[in-house]
Amino acid sequence: MISDKISVSIGLPVFNGEKYLKEAVDSILSQSYRDFELIIVDNASKDKTQQICSEFAKKDSRVKYYRNKENIGGPANYNLSFKLASGKYFKWAAYDDVLHPEYLARCVQILDEDPSIVLCHSRVGCIDENSVLVGNYDDRTLPRIGSLKAHERFGDLISLRNDCWAIHAVMRSSYLGKTPLHGSYVDADRNLLAEMGLIGRMYEIPEHLFFRRDHPDAYTRKYYSKNIVRDYRTQLVWWTGRKTKRLLVLPHWKNLLEFFVSINRVPLSWPERLLCSREVARWLLKEKGLRRMKWDFENEIQLWRMKLHYGTTKT
Repeated sequence: MISDKISVSIGLPVFNGEKYLKEAVDSILSQSYRDFELIIVDNASKDKTQQICSEFAKKDSRVKYYRNKENIGGPANYNLSFKLASGKYFKWAAYDDVLHPEYLARCVQILDEDPSIVLCHSRVGCIDENSVLVGNYDDRTLPRIGSLKAHERFGDLISLRNDCWAIHAVMRSSYLGKTPLHGSYVDADRNLLAEMGLIGRMYEIPEHLFFRRDHPDAYTRKYYSKNIVRDYRTQLVWWTGRKTKRLLVLPHWKNLLEFFVSINRVPLSWPERLLCSREVARWLLKEKGLRRMKWDFENEIQLWRMKLHYGTTKT
């Protein structure tokens, strides 16, 4: 339930995050903007995550720690952190990312000043496993997310140029609550951001106030490295918390379907719905969506061949 008692709720879902968790939480608690709560939801970690979180909760009353009895999957854990929130604004945080001390203050200022903006983030810097700044993602900037036209925002957010770092932006809780939140399917964060873009404008602060950590255990390293056969069944375990018995796992087909579901769910004029559908057609043709949907089938065929040959799938 959303109330006016707290300005910002930060949901931090985590599973086995002992290596980077302390630095991530420290960067949150060191924000110059103080009116927030930090909700940590531990997805039944097996390392020292519970100990680290309990110590933070004892030291700072803004920290609220919850632990699941079993792993419920990444998206469900993300969604639970939102359902436990009480703030006017909401932000998801990752256990391995780091915030500049002014990140929250700058984002809240933008949202307070412009009610038409539903989500505010900053440009993203890249740090390595040792917290050394090694680059940025400025080449992934989306120029139309602040447009007054829903189809232009939508077109940028379904684009393959979108790395979805804005899933960790500060959002208006009232609008986020109107979405289905994170779905239990591969790349559901892309669909969620696209739907938020249909609802309203987004703003990117032109400074690097958010730092994404690139390390060997990062999700993108595990599942999006080059020269691997993408075993979507293994990837789906992260999204659902359990192994799947599906005959086929076709993530890009699911993403496509959900784009159209969002277009019809969000209140839009018919001309805007048609223009958004045109953006999906552009994604299929110019963004190589059709090629990726073809890859889904090719991956499945190759994995089944490997399974028949080796007795198991290898990636």
